[in-house]
Amino acid sequence: MSLRLRFGRALESRAFGGQGMSTKTLTRADLTEAVFNAVGLSRNESSQMVEDILEEVCGALSRGETVKLSSFGTFQVRQKSERVGRNPKTGDEVPIAPRRVLVFRPSHVLKAQINGLDTAGLHDEG
Repeated sequence: MSLRLRFGRALESRAFGGQGMSTKTLTRADLTEAVFNAVGLSRNESSQMVEDILEEVCGALSRGETVKLSSFGTFQVRQKSERVGRNPKTGDEVPIAPRRVLVFRPSHVLKAQINGLDTAGLHDEG
């Protein structure tokens, strides 16, 4: 059985009880447990691997880089300009400062998987 399949099954059974829609939140501990079960590293090594991956993703996004995970999606930081908003209660105009926002765009493979469609023939270019 491939590592990808074992890891996916470990996540599915651990985090979601192996059932479809759920209200459970996937946590770092769940990811660590899935790595532990799929890869066979110790729990400490699995935890460190998850932390290292998340740290790398956060660092790249902080530097303004795009993070593209094949068959999953793309994380991108976008710059929003200053604009004028309104207080809905009073109607007063309020300036909204320029800021950076995180945007996630799911891949078509992830969208198909979420919608229960067959992903066997799909290729993800990004």
